[in-house]
Amino acid sequence: MNYYLGLDIGSSSIKAALVDVDSGKSIGVVQEPKEEMGMFAQKNGWAEQAPLDWWLHICNAIKSLQKQYNVDKSQIKGIGISYQMHGLVLVDKQGTPLRRSIIWCDSRAVATGNKAFAEIGEEKCATQLLNSPANFTASKLKWVKDNEPEIYNQVYKFMLPGDFISYKFSNTINTTISGLSEGIFWDFKNDSVADFLLEYYGINPSLVPDIVDTFSNQAQVDEKGAAESGLAVGTPIFYRAGDQPNNALSLNVFNPGEVAATGGTSGVVYAVTESLSAKESARVNNFAHVNYTKGAAPKIGKLLCINGAGIQYRWLLNNLAVSSYEEMNNLASEIAIGSDGVCLIPFGNGAERMLNNQEIGTRIVNMNLNNHHKGHMCRAALEGIAFSFVYGMEIMKTDGIAPSVIRAGNDNLFRSEIFANTVATLIEQEIEIYNTTGAIGAARAANLHKGDFESFSKTIMDNDHVMTFMPFKDKKPYLEAYNNWKKELELILNK
Repeated sequence: MNYYLGLDIGSSSIKAALVDVDSGKSIGVVQEPKEEMGMFAQKNGWAEQAPLDWWLHICNAIKSLQKQYNVDKSQIKGIGISYQMHGLVLVDKQGTPLRRSIIWCDSRAVATGNKAFAEIGEEKCATQLLNSPANFTASKLKWVKDNEPEIYNQVYKFMLPGDFISYKFSNTINTTISGLSEGIFWDFKNDSVADFLLEYYGINPSLVPDIVDTFSNQAQVDEKGAAESGLAVGTPIFYRAGDQPNNALSLNVFNPGEVAATGGTSGVVYAVTESLSAKESARVNNFAHVNYTKGAAPKIGKLLCINGAGIQYRWLLNNLAVSSYEEMNNLASEIAIGSDGVCLIPFGNGAERMLNNQEIGTRIVNMNLNNHHKGHMCRAALEGIAFSFVYGMEIMKTDGIAPSVIRAGNDNLFRSEIFANTVATLIEQEIEIYNTTGAIGAARAANLHKGDFESFSKTIMDNDHVMTFMPFKDKKPYLEAYNNWKKELELILNK
C-alpha cells in the first residue's frame, strides 16, 4: 500500500495521519506530544511557541506512525500540511528562527491593527483586504519592527507556521495566496500582495515568500529534512492551508452556499462565497479559500468565531451533579423546547468578536428556583449555544451568505440531537455530520494536486458520513425560544 501523510499543527498538539492513496481511507492518527504543548506568555495577552518544538513533535509523530503501522518511508508518496492560522515565524538568511512564533491568540498587535484600520480607511481595508488589519500576522510583523528592531533588521523572510514546517522538510521557503490572505497580506481587488499595507507598515516586500499554488508540488523533502523526519528524500509536499480552511476542505466545503461548522470549546462557522462583500469586516473574517485561483471567480471563506460555545457545556459538566455529557443530554431531552423560559447567554469565554468585541459573560436568566432544575440548565445551555450559532449565521447572511448545507465534524456539540436539531430547524438547512479530522483532511488533500475534486468528495462521503439532521417542519416553538433568547441578549447589548 501507498500512503499520504497529513499533519495538523495545532497550538495544543501535533496530529499526524496516514491515508491510503487509492481509497482515501484513514489508516491511523497519532498525537505528539502526549500532553498539551505549552505557551510562553511574557505578558498578559501574549502567546508564543518555539517553531523548532513543532518540528520536533512532527518528527516524533512521523516515526510513531511508521512504527505503529509498519510503514516504510518509501510508501509515503506525499505530504499535506494544516496549521494554526495567523502565526508569525521570522527567519534569518540561514533559515534559523530569530524569535519564538507570535501565535494566533496573542493580542499584542491589536492596537497596531486598529490604528492601521483607522488611518488607511475602513472602506479601503474592507474592499481590498476584506478585513480590518486587526490582530493578524501583518500587524504582528509591524509590532516586531517597532518593538524589536534588532530582530527585525535580521529578518530574511516571514512565514506562517505551515510555511516553516514545509521549509524544515525541504529547505525551500514559499507560501500560498490562502496563507497570505489569513495574514492580511493579500489585496483582493488587485489580486496581488497588498503592497499598500506593506508600504503603510514600512515592511520591505522582499520579506514576502515566493507564492505557490495550494494544490501543487510545492517542495520536496531534502537530505536534512529526510534525516530528521524519517521520510524519503524527494517526498513531495502537495498541500498547505490554515486550520479553518483545511477543516472546511476536510468536510468537502468548496462551493458557494456550503458551510463548515465546528462546535468544540469555541465554535466556528466557515462559509464559502464568491462575493467580495465585506460589510461585516470587523465581526467576520474573510480569507482566500483553499480553491481560490487568481483571475477566476473568487472563492472566499467567511469565518465567524463564537468564543463561548462548548466551554459552557463543559463548565456545567464540571460544576453540576452530573457524571457525563450523555447524562446531561438525557436530562435536557426531558425538558420542552424553550427550557420553560430559562435562557442561557453563553458568552463567558472572553470578548466576542461577533458582538463587536463586547465581553458580556455568561448569564442565566428567568430561573425559577421552585420549578427549574439541572435539566432546565442543561437544555438552556444547549439551546443558548445553538442560538449563538444561529445569531452568527444571521450576521453572515447580511453579508451575502446563502447557506445550502452545513457540514460538521462529529464532535461534542454536534453529537447532541438537541443542539443539532435546533440549529438545523432555525436556519432551515440540513446538517451533515462527518467523522473526520484536520490531519486526515490534509492527508487526503495531498491527492488534489491532480485536480480530481469529484473523487475527493466521494472519498469523504464513502468513508466519513455519519448521519444527517433534517430541519423539523414545525419551526414555531424553536423560533419562539430563539426570539426570547435574542430579546434577552439585546437587553444586555443595548444597556
